[in-house]
Amino acid sequence: MAVAVCVGSRLVDQLDALLLEQAVQLVHLVGGELEVFDCVRERSGCDVAALLGLCQQRSQVVGVSDRVGASRRFRARWRHRLQNLHLRLLSSRQRRLPSHATRQIDSTRHKRAASRWNRGARLLGMGDTSMSERGPDVQAQRPEVAIGLSRVGLTGVEKVIRIAQSGSEQLFSASIECFVDLGPDQKGAHMSRFEEVVNDAIGEVIVGGSGFRAEQLAQRVAELVRVRQGARRAEVTIAARYPEHRPAPLSGINTQEIYTLFGVAVASERGTRRLVGVAAQGITACPCAQELVADHARRQLDEDGFSAYEIERILGIVPVATHNQRGLGTLHVGVTEAEPLEIEAATLLRIVEGSMSSEIYELMKRSDEAAVVMRAHARPRFVEDCVREMISGVLTELPQLPQDAFVSARQENLETIHQHNVLAEREGTIGELRAELELALEPVGRTTSLRDWLDA
Repeated sequence: MAVAVCVGSRLVDQLDALLLEQAVQLVHLVGGELEVFDCVRERSGCDVAALLGLCQQRSQVVGVSDRVGASRRFRARWRHRLQNLHLRLLSSRQRRLPSHATRQIDSTRHKRAASRWNRGARLLGMGDTSMSERGPDVQAQRPEVAIGLSRVGLTGVEKVIRIAQSGSEQLFSASIECFVDLGPDQKGAHMSRFEEVVNDAIGEVIVGGSGFRAEQLAQRVAELVRVRQGARRAEVTIAARYPEHRPAPLSGINTQEIYTLFGVAVASERGTRRLVGVAAQGITACPCAQELVADHARRQLDEDGFSAYEIERILGIVPVATHNQRGLGTLHVGVTEAEPLEIEAATLLRIVEGSMSSEIYELMKRSDEAAVVMRAHARPRFVEDCVREMISGVLTELPQLPQDAFVSARQENLETIHQHNVLAEREGTIGELRAELELALEPVGRTTSLRDWLDA
């Protein structure tokens, strides 16, 4: 029995020595070499908890009971040291480390710290490991069902970004979506890398001192996401709400209108394609209901003795009633990365608002309200008319667009006398649209869709 206790004591001393060496190295690593601390802090916190657990199970590991008094005293001191170490680690995590752009890492000290870390890991049976590892890469494992996914990523990422717009730079509140395709041999995407890439791209704008255009920022994020995720295809959409100030139609009172600016980019091994877009609201007047009301007015005026000439004069002067809708127009124009064209959002905004029966204003006087209603009723338009007017506006106001540029026009009208809404849209390349409109050619088969163009 005495021999067993003696052997057990020696095993305890050996284990204590190993644990003490690991603690000394970990304290030295955290206290003296902070330049590598950001690489190991997550691991360190986990290992401290493991060491605490190992100390508590120390007697069971070596098969010796607590009858050894020296072991109990050492265990108490050891637990106290590790608890203090744990507190120091938690405190160190709150420190602000030097930025990656300015921090100079001494390779010799980094290698020496890595060697100490690996030696301690081997002593504790953790195997030969690298400080850059942060545990098993579960996302890289093979899924149980080996099927690839079209899009995996983040939605609803809210950021404040600086965007160059209309010759100046503004801060916008933006919602960002990031997606990659996922192969059948990968269990999941590394979601944190999406957020890291967005922050890095926004940081480039801040450090560089000049704002990107929305589509340029989307392109930058898409290209970085594709590289860091190891994906074949990455897609990014930025939707930023921004204000424009303009006068009311008659009173000239200044009013602030809120619009949405879009930047879209898809990066693949074939290159990057990007789109800029806007969304705006307006009012539309229904041509069908207006013609029904006008026909009823003609019969009434005829019965009252007015001539046909007089009736048409009256209907030409007095606005004819109809029901209205609030229209939501969206227009995107895209070019390849080989095209250096920069399309101003203000131009697209003018096209969208001009496609509807009338613009609307947040703040108006009575004279402005009358002007908006009369203008809308003088230009009645179906939802389909709005889309056609947008396409026509792009071809007219942006004649420099190449044949392979892409246009997407969408209009949704919120009905007033129906419970449903109505929608129309058209997509296609500039070449397809010009041929159809200017040459009166019928579209041959299915025209190019947004997905087709982005993946071409």
